[in-house]
Amino acid sequence: MKIAMIGTGYVGLVSGVCFSDFGHDVVCVDKDPAKIDKLNAGEVPIYEPGLEALMTKNVEAGRLSFTLDLADAIDGADAVFIAVGTPTRRGDGHADLTYVMAAAEEIAALAKDYVVIVTKSTVPVGTNRQVKQTVRKANPTLDFDVASNPEFLREGAAIDDFMKPDRVVVGVQTDRAAEVMADIYRPLFLRDFPIVTTDLESAEMIKYAANAFLATKITFINEIAALCERTGADIKQVSKGMGLDGRIGNKFLHAGPGYGGSCFPKDTKALARIGQEHAVPMQITETVIKVNDETKRRMIDKIFDLCDGQLSGKTIAVLGVTFKPNTDDMRDAPSLTIIPALIGAGAKVRVVDPQGQREGEALLPGVHWVDDAHKAVQNAEMLVILTEWNEFRALDLKKLARRMAVPRLADLRNIYAVKDAKRAGFVAYASIGRTGFEEPAGNA
Repeated sequence: MKIAMIGTGYVGLVSGVCFSDFGHDVVCVDKDPAKIDKLNAGEVPIYEPGLEALMTKNVEAGRLSFTLDLADAIDGADAVFIAVGTPTRRGDGHADLTYVMAAAEEIAALAKDYVVIVTKSTVPVGTNRQVKQTVRKANPTLDFDVASNPEFLREGAAIDDFMKPDRVVVGVQTDRAAEVMADIYRPLFLRDFPIVTTDLESAEMIKYAANAFLATKITFINEIAALCERTGADIKQVSKGMGLDGRIGNKFLHAGPGYGGSCFPKDTKALARIGQEHAVPMQITETVIKVNDETKRRMIDKIFDLCDGQLSGKTIAVLGVTFKPNTDDMRDAPSLTIIPALIGAGAKVRVVDPQGQREGEALLPGVHWVDDAHKAVQNAEMLVILTEWNEFRALDLKKLARRMAVPRLADLRNIYAVKDAKRAGFVAYASIGRTGFEEPAGNA
């Protein structure tokens, strides 16, 4: 089958590459000449483990190409996927559908034969019906169907998620569209991965409900972590004890500095807005948004407290600024709240992140980028761990402590045990949901 993929961002590029690996003929389209030039040169504009190798393989096989020419991409396509951004609209929290509707109008103007127009972007309930109306208005004679096919890809594990999904959700209105979508996903169906076929509205809602529930899970364990700190309980033990209950499960029960990324912040806000528009307030989701913001601010307080409330003139080394490991995505990362607060208080901040500098340089003005944790901590008064990259999981804590002017550690991902920090010579240690320590030590 021939597939056109509009948008070569995270969702569009990963989906397009993976579809081509299924054996489909895929043409990825973007309006950015620089991005298309880069892709045609074999360079991937985002960091996603395994993506570059898979892309190269399918380009060389002749199944995958990149173009600025939408008309050429659509010509003869069985399905056209819309995978453009739906950022939070300023002022009202709703998803901005400008790019989705613009893509729909362009498809309508260029398509000649029957085609299924598939919304891959995360969109509010009712959007696909709007897409249908937009296309019909722009080209009343076009033979087409619409489908909703939300993505459930985790950054850092996207290829595996695409190839081995928990489920594939497809919302359609006609049997004809369902057949086209079934043919597209046949390689997964043949391997017994569930294909959930629904109406348009249910497919749209599944995406928002799933992400809001996961955001709730994260926020709940972060709130329990705050209580653990006051009561003497250990959040790691609590999370383990909870997660072994099959009704709860252990995923998304890791306490940290709050959720970020391209999905959870945007989708919880959009769901809250959808609820307001339909007079069904999403009270739990609204609270989750509020508590998550408070969690990030609580991390700032932890760092201040570890330095006795005084950061002015102090050098702080920060390990990790992306919202999670194995991605270069900085969208709504906790670091974007925490680090500016440290700089605003007069601290000098050094940052180490394996993939974060490309985006982070513009988003975090005033920080000094360093390529190694040992360099970052030299004569520093505090070490802060914000993202749990693998290379930060087995550091020589003794060596780091010796290099620091005052060895303090704020382990905001609970990578290291309290006893490990003590043995290494740190004079103060704080984490999430566990009792830390602070010992008198010179100017500590």
